[in-house]
Amino acid sequence: MKLKILLSLSLIFTVFTTAAAATPEIHCKHFIYGYPLGGPDSNDLIIRDLYALSSNDTTKFADWVAYRLDSAAITGKSIKKRKWKADPWLEENETLEPDDYKKANKKLKTDRGHQAPLASFKGYRNFYEANYLSNITPQKAALNQGPWKKLEEAVRRLVKEVGEVYVMTGPIYNDAGSLKLPEADETHIIPSAYWKIIVIDNKQHKPYVVAYIFDQNTPRRDKVMKHLTTVDEVENQTGFDFFRLLDDKTEDIIENKKNSALAKKYFNK
Repeated sequence: MKLKILLSLSLIFTVFTTAAAATPEIHCKHFIYGYPLGGPDSNDLIIRDLYALSSNDTTKFADWVAYRLDSAAITGKSIKKRKWKADPWLEENETLEPDDYKKANKKLKTDRGHQAPLASFKGYRNFYEANYLSNITPQKAALNQGPWKKLEEAVRRLVKEVGEVYVMTGPIYNDAGSLKLPEADETHIIPSAYWKIIVIDNKQHKPYVVAYIFDQNTPRRDKVMKHLTTVDEVENQTGFDFFRLLDDKTEDIIENKKNSALAKKYFNK
């Protein structure tokens, strides 16, 4: 089993492994009741101040990105510069490069879509790490600039109200494979859809959770509420296991529930 874990030196973390444990016990400020379990053994786990992600050598994109937001993270001047860069912690054959995205917008109508959004890290000096291509996928412009952006903005409004929010997000590959970046010289797989799980932790082991799935071809004017789903459905479509450190009863309750009341309150604008 290959397990490569790359961590920012400025991030406080603890990693425990034992011979008897099949799953590494990894403690990180971005994880809420455990990191998403699943994915190939060859994935690279990268932990930074801004986010943690699991980079897939085959697709060339992150299987998931997790990040914790508070008021300090989202407060600051608007960030307009986007200097795209291959992730310096990944090998050349494990990730894409800026040139691979040339002509993609014109031919495929895709943006360089952030999984952990750049606008949510205005309070960080190292905000530019959000532009590493390990945190980017080719996302249709209509989705990226439409309901996906609206949901990201709603998350930041929620942070201002409750103080702390956890987010997990990533791609889905149900019917992927037909589209390719026109100038990419490396094998890759463009996602067919995206998921996002948003968590408010009330510190009593009963987190408030909403989940969404967006098809890659989601229309720009679609309502965010239209894409509300359950954590169980995200698990079904990705193969990941979320919130595994919760007791089974609580985990079942929050993963089976489509939390419409919470979604309408915070994410229906």
